[in-house]
Amino acid sequence: MDISVVIPLFNEEESLPELTAWIRRVMAREGFSYEIILVDDGSTDGSWKVVAQLTTAHPEVRGIKFQRNYGKSAGLYVGFAATRGEVVITMDADLQDSPEEIPGLVKLIREGGYDLVSGWKKKRYDPILTKNLPSKFYNWTVRRMTGIPLHDFNCGLKAYRRQVVKSIEVYGDMHRYIPVLAKWAGFRKITEKVVQHQERKYGVTKFGIERFIRGPLDLLSVIFISRFRKRPMHFFGSMGGLVFIMGFIILFYLSIAKLIYLEYGITSRPLFYFGLICAIIGVQLFLTGFLAELIIRSAPDRNHYLIEQEIGQAS
Repeated sequence: MDISVVIPLFNEEESLPELTAWIRRVMAREGFSYEIILVDDGSTDGSWKVVAQLTTAHPEVRGIKFQRNYGKSAGLYVGFAATRGEVVITMDADLQDSPEEIPGLVKLIREGGYDLVSGWKKKRYDPILTKNLPSKFYNWTVRRMTGIPLHDFNCGLKAYRRQVVKSIEVYGDMHRYIPVLAKWAGFRKITEKVVQHQERKYGVTKFGIERFIRGPLDLLSVIFISRFRKRPMHFFGSMGGLVFIMGFIILFYLSIAKLIYLEYGITSRPLFYFGLICAIIGVQLFLTGFLAELIIRSAPDRNHYLIEQEIGQAS
């Protein structure tokens, strides 16, 4: 199979028939063999009924239903597990992503040799204050912190080589950082393509103000897990050692001041308590890293992830 199109959805019953028909027209024109995987993330409207009708009428359409709303990342994770295509395309169900972009994305994967191609909605039709400006600041921050030169990390329209989606785990709200997960899984050929962004035709956006809180927290989580998943002592040990040394220097200075200069009442000085706190926190961080290393070393699958990556890239 050439292409798997994964579409997570939540309350998008109006757009599904039009979207799937549009995708089928593009695929027929290009001569691709394909499947469309619709993942219903616990919709409360008639979305699943529409999905069932589409799967009955068109054998290339497959449906997966969640009993409740788990979020976009869970939908993508389950959709990725079900894919059979050589190239995997993800897109949103609200008709803001154009299926006409699929051939160009597939060409970059096949002929360009890229592992992941991310869409870049250079011209957006979203509200400026609530989406455009926050999105630009967010993408600038992620570029600086990860070193991946993409302008639109959160664009739902992306293309992947099959090995990529089978090698990464998307959970929580990590769908925003799939390029970061892919890079740290060893897939470094990542690029972007300017894609057409369309105004929402039906319904309303499903993402609220909470994304501004979850986004930065998830970024810190994915960077920590990606860099220190197999070596937590490097993170906690370094921080713990630095803080402990700071506290030790402060306490050593106060001890010298008391013994040589006969200063009294050093325990009433704020500097004494600051040094004591630093020493205690430093020891705690070091012990946290030590315990994390023990857990990692005793995990039965500690090398399973790395072996999978090597086998996947070799094949």
